[in-house]
Amino acid sequence: MSPADTESLAEDRRARVRAAYRAIAEVDRPEVWIHLRDQAAVEADAVAATGPLAGLLLAVKNNVDVAGHPTTAGCPSYAVEPAAQDARAVARLRAAGATVLGTTNLDQFATGLVGQRSPYGGVRDARRPAYVSGGSSSGSAVAVALGLVDLAIGTDTAGSGRVPASFQGIVGIKPTLGTVSTDGVVPACRSWDAVTILARDLATADAAMAAMAGGPGTRAWPADAPVAAPRTARVAVPSTLPALAPGWGEAFTEAVERLRADGCTVEPIPFGSFLEAARLLYDGGLVAERHAAVGRFVDTHRDEVDPTVGAIVSRAGEVSASTMVRDLEALERLRQRSMALLDGFDALLVPTAPGHPTRAAVAADPIGVNTWVGTYTNFCNLFDLCGVAVPSGAVREADGDAQFGVTVLGRAFQDAAVLDLAHRVSVPAPSVAAAGARSAEPGAAAPWPVTAGVPTATLFVVGAHLVGQPLEHQLRERGARWLGPATTAPAYALKALPTTPPKPGLVRVGAGGASIVGEMWELATGALGDFLAALPRPMSLGRVELADGRWVVGFGCDQESAASAPDITDAGGWLAYLAAAG
Repeated sequence: MSPADTESLAEDRRARVRAAYRAIAEVDRPEVWIHLRDQAAVEADAVAATGPLAGLLLAVKNNVDVAGHPTTAGCPSYAVEPAAQDARAVARLRAAGATVLGTTNLDQFATGLVGQRSPYGGVRDARRPAYVSGGSSSGSAVAVALGLVDLAIGTDTAGSGRVPASFQGIVGIKPTLGTVSTDGVVPACRSWDAVTILARDLATADAAMAAMAGGPGTRAWPADAPVAAPRTARVAVPSTLPALAPGWGEAFTEAVERLRADGCTVEPIPFGSFLEAARLLYDGGLVAERHAAVGRFVDTHRDEVDPTVGAIVSRAGEVSASTMVRDLEALERLRQRSMALLDGFDALLVPTAPGHPTRAAVAADPIGVNTWVGTYTNFCNLFDLCGVAVPSGAVREADGDAQFGVTVLGRAFQDAAVLDLAHRVSVPAPSVAAAGARSAEPGAAAPWPVTAGVPTATLFVVGAHLVGQPLEHQLRERGARWLGPATTAPAYALKALPTTPPKPGLVRVGAGGASIVGEMWELATGALGDFLAALPRPMSLGRVELADGRWVVGFGCDQESAASAPDITDAGGWLAYLAAAG
């Protein structure tokens, strides 16, 4: 890059930071922020940034450490000294080029789904100020929705990342527990806490997760984790949808029909065990984890703590050990029952929230409304599910459209599959973002779980496993991701094998051979091993040289079968041969 280009890029980044600070002043939402960094320091960091997220501005929920700022968790007296270093999640995003703009407001100690339980002020909805923002990652979600930042860190124990994403019409990725480090995060319920990403679109959220997830101390990915969902995925939905506000059931039906139109099978399952587990999080012994996290401080500083939060946390300290054990046993029974209902399904689709309450409704009944909002989120982390919350249209209400969102949920480590399905069901919300807000441009990057640690291999196919051919499903069912067309080096012959279904055999012949057209797939190494174990004779897997010089795993066949099979090399590929044969 020339000096002139370097200076032009630097000025563009400085201009974007200046635009962000102007927008913060213009929107006049002081309740969004707890700390804003010095503008000159932010400009300097933005100019110096390198990496895939360079140029993107980041907000961080203030229960996550940002060096140089106190981590208050929404309670000013909880921390008055600045954090000595960034939380690991923040450090990884900064290393990838994201620039921290400031820290954001939250439901105090991440205890709430409404975004109103904070001495820094209740955070208002980006579009309808009389309505709640959702929480507890309230400031983070509204900062993204208003275009003040490009992405934000939130946390999620009972829906604290997914609910505000839904209300604000943005994307929220809640990863499998333990795949993103929680080092430097004030715990809410340590066993079920997750660090999340909020962004206006899936591509930006995916790119941020790729940077933030993985690393030392995180949970290892299994060798057979999927890297995509099947094209004809089987998706479960609740057989009944309790507690939905008027119009929200119809909006959910529209989301279901989008998946069906995209080739998915959608089937209802009983949902009682999921709802019963959701109630355990706050109505039973499991809430004791909240007291273990911050109870000592809350009990000794009640005058400095939000009254609703203080009552919840202090009451949690009264839970007996036997009650906790009893409810953990009940949770395991409910988990087993619920996971059995999901056998054979690739994902579960639910409304993210049952409705969008006003700030007045929350003030009148802070516990009851908060519980209602968590109807479809509270069970997720308890069952070790991953999820992606996406906007999915709007519901017409008397005082304006409510943003409607759905969440695609999957078992642990099904993150890439639910991300794939989220792309297929999402309807981006009309933007209220400020001018100059940007998105990441990851191009054809692999889904974030691959970067985070799923061990994968590429597979070159030339026949019945091509897209549209009869055995494509064998790869889709194993969570494979199609990468596109590819061609071998000019060293191969292609034979038409007498198999059922018909398929070709690829044979390396060296000099005098031809380039054969095929396709590339990516799949987990464990899935590839399972695929190989099921491969019938005369097919085999071996090393294939591509036109660009790479050697990859690809299909071949034994020499005996190839010697007696018709040579179809001149066709240049299996699809061309089939077309010519009529």
